[in-house]
Amino acid sequence: MTRRAVIPVPLGGTLLFRTRLRRHLVPAAVALATAAGTASPAVPHERHGPSGGGLSAVIRYTEYGIPHIVARGYADLGFGTGWAQAADQVCVLADGFVTVRGERSRHFGPDGAADRALSSATDNLSSDLYFRGVRDARTVERLLAVPAPAGPSREAEELMRGWAAGYNAWLARNRITDPACAGAEWVRPVTALDVARRGFALAVLGGQGRAVDGITTARPPGGDPAASPARPAPRAAATPAPALRGPAGPGTADPAGPETADPVRTARAAHDLFAADSADMGSNAVAFGGGTTANGRGLLLGNPHYPWHGGRRFWQSQQTIPGELNVSGGSLLGGTVVNIGFTDKVAWSHTVATGVPLNLHQLTLDPADPTAYLVDGRPERMTRRTVTVPVKGGAPVTRTQWWTRYGPVVTSLGTSLPLPWSATTAYALHDPNAANLRATDTALGFAKARSARDVLAVLRRTQGLPWVNTVAADAGGHTLFTQSQVLPRVTDDVARRCSTPLGRATYPASGVAVLDGSRTECALGADPGAVQPGILGPSRMPVLQDAPYAVNSNDSAWLANAERPLTGYERVFGTVATPRTLRTRGGLEDVAAMAARGRLTVADLRRQQFANRVPAGDLAAAGAAEACPAVLPDDPAACDALRRWDRTMDTGSRGALLFDRFWRKLTATVPATALWRVPFSAADPVRTPHTLDTSSPAFAKALRDAVAELRAAGTPLDAPLGAHQFVVRGGKRLPVPGGTEALGVWNKIEPVWDAAAGSYTEVVHGTSHVQAVGWDGGRCPVARTLLAYSQSSDPASAHSGDQTELFSGERWVRARHCERDIMADPTLRVVRVRG
Repeated sequence: MTRRAVIPVPLGGTLLFRTRLRRHLVPAAVALATAAGTASPAVPHERHGPSGGGLSAVIRYTEYGIPHIVARGYADLGFGTGWAQAADQVCVLADGFVTVRGERSRHFGPDGAADRALSSATDNLSSDLYFRGVRDARTVERLLAVPAPAGPSREAEELMRGWAAGYNAWLARNRITDPACAGAEWVRPVTALDVARRGFALAVLGGQGRAVDGITTARPPGGDPAASPARPAPRAAATPAPALRGPAGPGTADPAGPETADPVRTARAAHDLFAADSADMGSNAVAFGGGTTANGRGLLLGNPHYPWHGGRRFWQSQQTIPGELNVSGGSLLGGTVVNIGFTDKVAWSHTVATGVPLNLHQLTLDPADPTAYLVDGRPERMTRRTVTVPVKGGAPVTRTQWWTRYGPVVTSLGTSLPLPWSATTAYALHDPNAANLRATDTALGFAKARSARDVLAVLRRTQGLPWVNTVAADAGGHTLFTQSQVLPRVTDDVARRCSTPLGRATYPASGVAVLDGSRTECALGADPGAVQPGILGPSRMPVLQDAPYAVNSNDSAWLANAERPLTGYERVFGTVATPRTLRTRGGLEDVAAMAARGRLTVADLRRQQFANRVPAGDLAAAGAAEACPAVLPDDPAACDALRRWDRTMDTGSRGALLFDRFWRKLTATVPATALWRVPFSAADPVRTPHTLDTSSPAFAKALRDAVAELRAAGTPLDAPLGAHQFVVRGGKRLPVPGGTEALGVWNKIEPVWDAAAGSYTEVVHGTSHVQAVGWDGGRCPVARTLLAYSQSSDPASAHSGDQTELFSGERWVRARHCERDIMADPTLRVVRVRG
């Protein structure tokens, strides 16, 4: 490619290049894209505008459709980001905005499946009742009005404003080709407030978002006056009536039922609900210190596990404001910033944390009125929030939600954890992240950080992460792990003094505190340094700095480094000295061995990502193969397949599918504590428990059933995994490496099983935006990335499956962070977008 001089060019009456630093950072492509008649045919460029209120940005697209967005300010950066996200994901984004507006029932019907990316609601009506309630209460508007640092900064608000303008400009200038929403009336322009509402929905995913059904169906004994015959909710004859969950349905009070939740059953359900191995999101991340690497600089491997479809997908970009920030990485859709990424000095990733971002307050009700509760003996009336939802094909539905000083009354946390509202007792949910719109400022702080120590300082200053840990490494060879998340101020002392009988069972088992709401002395109070009342302050957060390695795979902070265990934190953060998941154990074994070996490079990170080692196989396959002849005396081929399996989930592994199906069946019926002959020992937490108990009837049944299942479908027991674990993109069948949570595979993949075909088909969630980052002393980071499900959801896009094909072949994308690398891309395309 011909080299071009960098020249200052007017942009809306100002100079884009104001300083020498900006001349270094902003490429000639920007100047060429903004000056008519100067573009070379070697660098395709486009102009789009006007439609965004005077905002503008330059987007340089490199291979695999990755945009590098350059802007002169935060609103312009948001504009370019909103435009570029719409170009790749307009249907998914539009669907999410329907959700946060509370309009799913209006467009898709009340019984339709809710948008599970943004809440736990089971149907559209429940989702709308919640999000309409947020709108009616002006919850997000109030948060936007809070001054920083408790509220969002001016820069964060400018990004939201720009993002909305960029999204709208793309809609105005382009025809939608994705059949998921082409021509749909629900694809509409958005506002900055819509963007903020989406951020709010993500913030409360672990709190109010986890309890949407329990909030929207909560009714006092005797029913909900707002749903009386005076305000009916009829349906057109062609539309089936939705399950409105009346007095006998889940999440409602049963006058003949128990007065309070059962402590033993509720504690068990709470433990299962918040268990690390049952979460619908996860991740791995590891940072290596300079003492373990080939050049004394840090290394970071981030491997988040997120849904492959819908609104919680990652999207790749580089964001640059010359002289201000320059960051590459992955953003959650609808987000204005890079959430997981790297700069020329530091890299970070997140893993879903074990901290419980909610607590319950048990209310003692006024004997004369079940919608009033006692505080220090005085009755306090609940606040009625009456919400009306428009419904496709029928009259609007009106329901009432009930709110207290602690938060909404809730009658369940998922279907397995009822919290009955009786004549004497109700439960209110406290979610501190319902007052947190600071995540954008946390990400902006990371983008400007120069070291792992800076990352920690940003976390302590902004306190914006609702449900994740942070792992970081820097060019100076430093590492960081911290569980710095927004959690209710539930200390072990508060739990001891204020737990109800139910809380005394749930808090030790799960970290879910149930506090006595009738005593002001049990209010959560304020911690020193906390930016909002009722949350734990930064001094309480588990932190590990400058360890040779720091790793997390969604277990608690205890073993971020097995040689330097973290202890002394409150139970609400997670457990200490308890069994780890197989993925945690396998990851600790791998990274400790890597650190001990030393001389590590980015290539070692890449090998770890696709090692596809199966910790469950290493622990159990030999024992299963040895016991197999007694279980299947007439089927030596099955036993031979187990014995010959290489203990990986590579696409070419033979016997992997058989072990996988056997292991899933076994672990679905046998508790982890009953699987092994040698129990867990806190003194040897990485290697215990071990030795599979092959004498149990469940073992024999699981093995027989797995063999029978594959034979019935005509699937060879030693078939290569990739022949039966795959996805289809652009009509092409792509084998998929990796394995399920139960197997403990670092490269986690959760596909859908088709019993009739004897194969896995579509991947539901797992490995998503992966980054392997290091430094070599130059100006550019040494980085490789991979977006497993590719950049676009539009099947007509050239980038709907290109990186998925790379993932199938265990290949990577060379990150083009520096200008020389961007300009050297032979596929470079420059787009000038403006308002």
